[in-house]
Amino acid sequence: MNKPVLVVLAAGMGSRYGGLKQMDSVAGHGQSIIDYSIYDARRAGFEKVIFVIKRALEEDFRRLVGDRIARGIQVEYAFQELDDLPAGYAVPAGRKKPWGTTHAVLAARDLIRGPFAVINSDDYYGPEAFRLIYDFLSTQDEAAVPQRYAMVSYLLGNTVTDNGSVARGVCRVGEDGLLREVVEHTRIEKDGSDARSTLDGGETWVPLPGSTPVSMNFWGFQRSFVDEGEARFPEFLDRILAENPEKGEFYLPLLVSRLIGEGKAQVQVLPSEDKWYGVTYREDKPGVVAALADMTARGLYPENLWGV
Repeated sequence: MNKPVLVVLAAGMGSRYGGLKQMDSVAGHGQSIIDYSIYDARRAGFEKVIFVIKRALEEDFRRLVGDRIARGIQVEYAFQELDDLPAGYAVPAGRKKPWGTTHAVLAARDLIRGPFAVINSDDYYGPEAFRLIYDFLSTQDEAAVPQRYAMVSYLLGNTVTDNGSVARGVCRVGEDGLLREVVEHTRIEKDGSDARSTLDGGETWVPLPGSTPVSMNFWGFQRSFVDEGEARFPEFLDRILAENPEKGEFYLPLLVSRLIGEGKAQVQVLPSEDKWYGVTYREDKPGVVAALADMTARGLYPENLWGV
């Protein structure tokens, strides 16, 4: 069995934050949130990370992030580009936005040979999540049908910010611990210890308990997921080019939900009670810096993660 690898989605520009937040230092020695994720992944057992970035960012990314991390773990790069499309398709006029998270995973298709985990570059997930996903991927039969995938879930109350709205995938989980569906909520705001969501631009709000399980885009897949995504990408393009050619995206939960519905995959939900940290907005950064400093003071992390 191939050892699990980690795929980090880092091609986004962080428009709400206003810059390359993946590379922004949140601790001494130039360490960014990515550093802490890779450090947690390495001590969970991962030996290789694949960064999915834009080719135009490669030089800066290697200099500010990749070369430092490469001292502690094997690093490879894949490039998510708008023109990486199936034969017969072209980028529509006016399209600047990437094709979504499934497309980002497909950018690494030539580097993924077995089980793999997927995370965002700008989210702090916590050590427990990486242990859970690595242990799961290390014990699955790659030839099993239906395929056994996994998703780390978080408590919604642990993933909201005081500084604005967030997008989260609200999960419905069966009594057997398997994922039934993920519903994308693009505007969730903190409401005390709980939260609220609007689907109509703020005209009406639906309360969401802080204990609601949500997806933070932390998945564990087999190689078969890449093959399914590649096979279904043309179907997505046909629909999105007709409905929303400039902004439509092929999200991971869309493909996961389709495979669940067709009985081709089962997704084990791995609950984590770790607190999420991220820099969705610039105002979030001081809280992230303080939290990581506190965890370092308590011995969860060394001050210099990579010794450089």
